Amino acid sequence: MNNTEKNSPVTTGFKDDKRRSIIEDVLATGDIQINGSRPWDMQVHDERLYKRILTEDALGLGESYMEGWWDAEELDAFFTRLLRIDLSDVRMSWQRKLTLAKDRLLNRQNKKRAILSGQHHYDRGNDLFRVMLDRRLTYTCGYWKNADTLDEAQENKLDLICRKIGLKPGQTVLDIGCGWGSFMKYAAENYGVSAVGVTVSEEQVALGRELCEGLPVEFRLQDYRDVTGKFDHVVSIGMFEHVGPGNYDTFFKKADECLKDDGLLLLHTIGNIFSDRSTDPFTEKYIFPNSVIPSIRQIGDATERLFVMEDWHNFGHYYDPTLMAWNENFENGWEVLRPKYGDTFYRLWRYFLLSGAGSFRSRKMQLWQIVFSKKGIIGGYEPVR
Repeated sequence: MNNTEKNSPVTTGFKDDKRRSIIEDVLATGDIQINGSRPWDMQVHDERLYKRILTEDALGLGESYMEGWWDAEELDAFFTRLLRIDLSDVRMSWQRKLTLAKDRLLNRQNKKRAILSGQHHYDRGNDLFRVMLDRRLTYTCGYWKNADTLDEAQENKLDLICRKIGLKPGQTVLDIGCGWGSFMKYAAENYGVSAVGVTVSEEQVALGRELCEGLPVEFRLQDYRDVTGKFDHVVSIGMFEHVGPGNYDTFFKKADECLKDDGLLLLHTIGNIFSDRSTDPFTEKYIFPNSVIPSIRQIGDATERLFVMEDWHNFGHYYDPTLMAWNENFENGWEVLRPKYGDTFYRLWRYFLLSGAGSFRSRKMQLWQIVFSKKGIIGGYEPVR
């Protein structure tokens, strides 16, 4: 018996039994049992869990996992089933209501706050991401068509983007939210282009410049709103989730300003099946502060009268194997990371990766690549897959 089990209070009160019954009933609709024998069943180590979930929603579920109050042998399978449940009738906590109210009143992704995502997530340490990601350090969904490994899937994705925007030698590309420069490096080496990338992460700029040394690639530690210059093409790969609904118009106007009249804009973003103005409180606190997953309507409203949508490609089902591969790499490299990050971080990061895999496997979240032109391509755009 572990320490959590020893210290767990005995549930005897009516309210405690009622709370457990509510959680049991909800989970049962997703074929999840409490203390069941299947790998996706929830194993409860602390009976206080039920009250915590009912009062703190997603934050309580995540933090209690970090603290060892519950487990599931296959956390990804648990979340696949959980996220297929219709939770619209489940009571929303006061913390969630307060967050939603704030998001309607405040621009949580203004310039001052935008840098928080870089400092909180991407600046955790390049050692973590070098263990977890592919050899190119590509921190977005891979394209697993005709791919057997993470390296192949990520290279497929980078090449897919190059082909979708029709890269030609000598052209220039702006990469908004360039990460460690995997796309710019690939495009420069394989298509003979030059690139400028912007990111708010100091760690990404430092390592990216090292990885791209000798190539016509420039890194700028800069907010996208401050970018200047004209480019043949503009891409943004996995950064739009940090822009926020209050800034969608600004983002696309900046992309339009930087894009030549005959160029293409490619947006690669996680997509939501409904319009929201905030993320869940666990993600907000521990993973991606100020992030919001956009919807089709939100993107459509922001690009109306500004761009022609030439192609909309959904391959969200490929984020499942991508996240599972990242988790496998993380697990395999954990002993190297453990002295620096500690066991609580291990449970946090595992929760982040495997809950994400379950979210995409359940089709709760999508992954879109959208190609825009300024005035429409005469004769039409030929979709690339």
